[in-house]
Amino acid sequence: EATVDLAERRQIRSAIRELQRQELEWDEEALASKRFRPERGNHRQDDKENWPRSRRLEEEQQMALAALSRQLEAITDVEELTKLLRAAGEYEERKLIRAAIRKLRAEEIEAAALAVNEQSRR
Repeated sequence: EATVDLAERRQIRSAIRELQRQELEWDEEALASKRFRPERGNHRQDDKENWPRSRRLEEEQQMALAALSRQLEAITDVEELTKLLRAAGEYEERKLIRAAIRKLRAEEIEAAALAVNEQSRR
């Protein structure tokens, strides 16, 4: 922007684009090297001590999510579900609650559509 010469501006812009392209390539290479890093064996040898603990925590989380899912099926109020959603801390909990909200709203829409169809028949 400081130069008046259009040729110089084009040259600067092309240099900036080239740097951005190189930066993207470097980022992609870094991601690829992380994504396809080979495991150090069939099981995690580097984390043997923590494996049972992490597996137990994962099982506990799955049990808690299953209990939450059963609890959400009993709730029929979108407002109550919204309050639960705002209070939830874990991603998986919020995911289940949002699914329950979508399900309730779909049921409400379906019930309203059936009521309109019933009224139009009369």
